[in-house]
Amino acid sequence: MKVAVLQFPGSNCDQDALKSLREDVGVSAEYVWHDESSLNGFDAVFIPGGFTYGDYLRCGAIASRSAIMQEAIRFASEGRPVIGACNGFQILAESGLLPGALLRNKNQKFICEDVFLAAGTRRSMWTQGVDRVIRIPIAHGEGRYFIDEDGLKSIQDNEQIAFRYVNAQGSAIVEANVNGSLDNIAGVINKEGNVLGLMPHPERATKALLGGTDGMLIMNALTLVNA
Repeated sequence: MKVAVLQFPGSNCDQDALKSLREDVGVSAEYVWHDESSLNGFDAVFIPGGFTYGDYLRCGAIASRSAIMQEAIRFASEGRPVIGACNGFQILAESGLLPGALLRNKNQKFICEDVFLAAGTRRSMWTQGVDRVIRIPIAHGEGRYFIDEDGLKSIQDNEQIAFRYVNAQGSAIVEANVNGSLDNIAGVINKEGNVLGLMPHPERATKALLGGTDGMLIMNALTLVNA
């Protein structure tokens, strides 16, 4: 298993991703610069967080047009695993690999705290191992998930809601919805289930030293690829 960690001007969670993949998940991982046009030799893609291109136009908008993202779209179309956290989720939405959009947080402020998540489906490789409420950090200013009414019904019917913000007991209540996301949505998958985007950072929750290891329940999905 070899994972490509994509790098763009403004990425700042790429080192977190690379370190957690190598040291905690135990897979091979290498950086791939945004100007590259090939993912040959890689089995999965991790799109990290940050502020690509300074968040100009919209978060992830410019990065989504990069050469490597065109290759990532092809890569994903073959059913290969792709995960994007925080800005990575925004890039996936802007590229059309995932439905919906990420808007400014409801309180108009940057939020940095731990949140509780519950899996909304079991049909994806990314959620099959998440059988309980997990605690993972967030750090974003534009993470409020939005989709139109027809789109919401579609992702509900297709079981594409990967994670919801919940309380410690697993209830998707208003108080647990830290950024005002529609239907408490914290992450979604594509129809095939191989592409995951989520605003929380699983790569920052893979060591007890850092406050918890619940992120491993998501990241460990990579160890099952080609197993």
